[in-house]
Amino acid sequence: MSGQILVVDDEPGIRELLSEILTDEGYDISLAENAGAARALRHKARPDLVLLDIWMPDTDGITLLKEWAGNGQLTMPVVMMSGHGTIDTAVEATRLGAADFLEKPIALHKLLSTIKRVLKPGEARAQPSMSLAGLGRGALIQHLKEQLSRIANLKTPVLLLAEPGSGARICARFLQPANSNWVELDDTSRLVDAPLDLLQQARDGVLYIPEVANLGKLAQKGLALALERAEKHNVRVICVSSDDLSRCAAEGEFDSRLYYALGALTIRVPSLHEHREDIPDIAAYMLAQLVEANQLPPRRFGTAALNALRNADWPGNLPQLDNIVHTLLMTADADEISAEAVQHALRPLAPRTSPPAAVEVAIELPLREARDAFERSYFERLIAQEEGNMSRVAEHAGVERTHLYRKLKQLGIKPGKKVGL
Repeated sequence: MSGQILVVDDEPGIRELLSEILTDEGYDISLAENAGAARALRHKARPDLVLLDIWMPDTDGITLLKEWAGNGQLTMPVVMMSGHGTIDTAVEATRLGAADFLEKPIALHKLLSTIKRVLKPGEARAQPSMSLAGLGRGALIQHLKEQLSRIANLKTPVLLLAEPGSGARICARFLQPANSNWVELDDTSRLVDAPLDLLQQARDGVLYIPEVANLGKLAQKGLALALERAEKHNVRVICVSSDDLSRCAAEGEFDSRLYYALGALTIRVPSLHEHREDIPDIAAYMLAQLVEANQLPPRRFGTAALNALRNADWPGNLPQLDNIVHTLLMTADADEISAEAVQHALRPLAPRTSPPAAVEVAIELPLREARDAFERSYFERLIAQEEGNMSRVAEHAGVERTHLYRKLKQLGIKPGKKVGL
């Protein structure tokens, strides 16, 4: 056995007992008697696992878990411990990012099996990912979190309205029950050929459908069937649309009955420019995660740098911001990232001075065909302009790369190879 485990508990007897047991099992153990000591140890180094008591006198474990989740430090598995555990507390902890929940008194076999499962080889230093806590603390995001929390324990289908990259997948992951199945539709033909197979794979978990407005008529029928049978498989269907589904339904592009079935529970995810006040916190969160994931020296943003990020335009939303933060981290020549460094990184994203060339589309075409023709011309010109660099195409268009490739496939465009080095 190997691994660094931080034990956080205000009871000396429990701390020492856990330390003796886990040391005998070959783990390196650090002990913290309260949240303050845990913060100090966490600041110095990231453990492979934290055993965190919920009930502590200074700051309770749930609050500390929220704190780590919100500042980008929840990059290790955390197992909560409590002698007064309830189902609600366990559910809240897992939705905040806890890996598991142990009730005191903890049986030895349960403790060791949980640690062994959580610390699977190669997973102790898994790449961190964005969580709901990392989206900020502004009024819009607080309202979003409240909405999601209210519906978290339901099985009703959910429609998330969101621009690409705004955080719809993060919201859907929050709604996923702990340790349950997650099936993301990556090929619409699966909805056409075998929608019930998708439900079987997602049993007791979530079936996630990105960009539902792009589904063809046959795929829409498959989704309607999946919705009808979802309850039987204990599956929650979560769909995302960056298009106005009500307009699509009114124009006959989307099945109106399917729209009404999905739209019964609709939540709008704000785009980044709508909650600019959160950009400094989000950028700092991303920076902290990247520093730890790449095991680099700590970096921080200066106040002027954070203001520059806040005032910039982010048509690509979170992926675009993450790309800029990554660039700043890798190119920083000082511990504090300056406003000048931010402006330099943003310069390639500045709008071009020359007006874009007009794209002519025959007005005799039906609306959907005309829109497809425009999008086909738009992406072909953009790919040529960026010399086949799909990362820059995605940034310029303000879409995630997975959505970009799906759109290009739908339009019948084969991305060209990048020209040059």
